[in-house]
Amino acid sequence: MASTSKHVRRPTLACEIAADRVLAGRAADAGRIVEMAAARELAPGTVVPDLMEANLRDGAAVRAAIESALGSIGARSKDVIAILPDTAVRVVLLDFETLPAKRDEAEAVVRFRLKKSLPFDPADARISYHAQPTKKGVQAVAAVVLNTVLEEYESAFRDAGYIPGMVMPSMLAALGAADSERPTLVVKVDARTISIAILDQDLLLLSRTLENVRGVTITGDQLAEEVYPSVVFFQDTYNLNIERVYVAGLPEAGGAAPALKNQSGAVVEDLIAASQIGASSGTVPRWRMAGVVGALIS
Repeated sequence: MASTSKHVRRPTLACEIAADRVLAGRAADAGRIVEMAAARELAPGTVVPDLMEANLRDGAAVRAAIESALGSIGARSKDVIAILPDTAVRVVLLDFETLPAKRDEAEAVVRFRLKKSLPFDPADARISYHAQPTKKGVQAVAAVVLNTVLEEYESAFRDAGYIPGMVMPSMLAALGAADSERPTLVVKVDARTISIAILDQDLLLLSRTLENVRGVTITGDQLAEEVYPSVVFFQDTYNLNIERVYVAGLPEAGGAAPALKNQSGAVVEDLIAASQIGASSGTVPRWRMAGVVGALIS
């Protein structure tokens, strides 16, 4: 799902399609801060994120929201990083002793292994993967999206006049804003999901997306309860303790800091810092901008 070209300059625009809104941002030339941001609300049912079914139930409304959001931030380029809902993309971590050196051969091996992890044929999907070293060999972090679902989103951008040269799921995009040199838990909440990632030494060690029936009204205690099994799994598997927790998608960590700190003993911070998004970004809350900001500053 990455850029179709190996030598494309990273776009300075990013736009996220979520279940309830479209979010857009423009990075400064230096690429370390999002200087402009915009959001457009979507009516309930306009976007219904799903791994296999149609996602954009009102494509015209989504196209109009993309056009309006990106147009309002002074988008001079037409190249954009397109960010998809986490439930539209399956992220799988696959362990190997080795992977072939040639990219096409390695991708074939990854596709074969994915057959056991997907509810559809990998031949019908777009797959992008990143290989990271492990003590026992190599691990592929694979992002998989059904071709028909990807085409829906890409068409919405193209119909709005933009080129989605890079496509990323929301949580993987958001991780671009995280400092993960030590054991780090990232929790991202949206209207439908709770996405969880655990990283250490800049490597992704765990990725999960859970259903969130409470939406952004979820309390800190409820969020900590949802996160707890993943934290225990990480501690048991890697014999490490979480040292930092980042929260996105809730205002001021949504009051979740005390519960998450009690659970992990770690410092709890907002994923998106004030230094990562400029004062000229308008009225869009920075806690909603994790996917866009992470994609642009990583």
